[in-house]
Amino acid sequence: MKRLSTQIYFVIILSLLVVVIVSALFWRRGPDRGATRQAFEVAGELASVALAPQAAPPGEQQEALTRLAERLKLNLSLFEADRRPIAAHGPLLPAPPDDREDSGWIYGRGGPAWAVELPDGRWLVARGRRRGPSHPALSALAFLGAISLLVALSTWPVVRGLTRRLEKLQQAVDKVGSGDLKARVPVEGRDEVAKLALSFNRSTARIEELVGSHKMLLANASHELRTPLSRIRLGLEMLDGTADPARKAALEKDIAEVDQLIAEILLASRLDALEQLESLEDVDLLALAAEEGSRFDDCTVDGEPALIKGDPRLLRRLVRNLIENAHRHGTPPIEVDVRPDRTRGVLRLTVSDGGPGVPLAERERLFEPFRRGRASEPSPQREGGATRGTGLGLTLVRQIAQRHGGDAVIDGPSGTSRFLITLPLPAATS
Repeated sequence: MKRLSTQIYFVIILSLLVVVIVSALFWRRGPDRGATRQAFEVAGELASVALAPQAAPPGEQQEALTRLAERLKLNLSLFEADRRPIAAHGPLLPAPPDDREDSGWIYGRGGPAWAVELPDGRWLVARGRRRGPSHPALSALAFLGAISLLVALSTWPVVRGLTRRLEKLQQAVDKVGSGDLKARVPVEGRDEVAKLALSFNRSTARIEELVGSHKMLLANASHELRTPLSRIRLGLEMLDGTADPARKAALEKDIAEVDQLIAEILLASRLDALEQLESLEDVDLLALAAEEGSRFDDCTVDGEPALIKGDPRLLRRLVRNLIENAHRHGTPPIEVDVRPDRTRGVLRLTVSDGGPGVPLAERERLFEPFRRGRASEPSPQREGGATRGTGLGLTLVRQIAQRHGGDAVIDGPSGTSRFLITLPLPAATS
């Protein structure tokens, strides 16, 4: 009942059923009213003329009833006022009920019959000789039932065709929502659904054009920014020894930060545009983490070797960003652990430090672009030449993990600083 086609179809069938029931009830009550009742009275008067008088012998009454039945080609039964049978032609028909006071339809074994009250109090019951539905209500019911079946069979293809196009539109919307801006819907017909599909295609094409322009602008802007940075770096290198060393070091740090920001913006943009990873290799994440951790004196790496399928450069960037984030914003020691969870078929990479951690309410927002978290707080790790970060490091971590079919979260209770990365293990090793 959740599908639109089923709901529309159910309403149509229910409406037809109500029409059939109401029509049958109306037809059932129709013969006992108005002109039909008067016709039964006229029939009783005419039948009394053709039949023998009430006082005639039974043989004479039987003979008269037989002649009338043969002329009318009906099965007839004649009853006294107290419902005792007098004569019959054909099978004995059911007598009118004792509470019956006037002519009309009666129902019993063999189907409905006409019960006509004669002027002298006797009852004449008649029924057609043909088999099949002898009551007009039954004929009407069969006719309306056939119409209902025909409407039901002819309506379903129309309703299903309508909802099938809506389902295609829904699938296209889901594709656009997942990042496939090339999704389009075939335009069929000229109704409202076709107009909706046409509007959807125009809107999606416009969105694709705007996103493409945005990516091109971003790439061009990043390229243009690096040109003056290169000139500034060259100028710093050409300064003589009389320049202020502290000022020169500060400028070099600023240039390095801007250069890193441009690189990470470009990488984030490229990850958004990728439909699938460009390079897939067997990567030992424990060995990779050990190489990156060796760059820091306060970092230890532990775990079990396990190969995963992925892009080595992106996975190295993921591990480097996590360790640098802990070094820059956390408190020593930094602990990296890599262990396969073969029960769930994933590889678990955790990076933790001794810092105060991130409050539960802020954990998801920390993965948003340019959200630096505690970067503005004083930290000894940022002294001595370390930059304060670009605000894109953790965003890239989650993007890279998701591109590999995994995810990145901040794990553990409030007051702990531990990042958990889950990556799928190859089917052969799970």
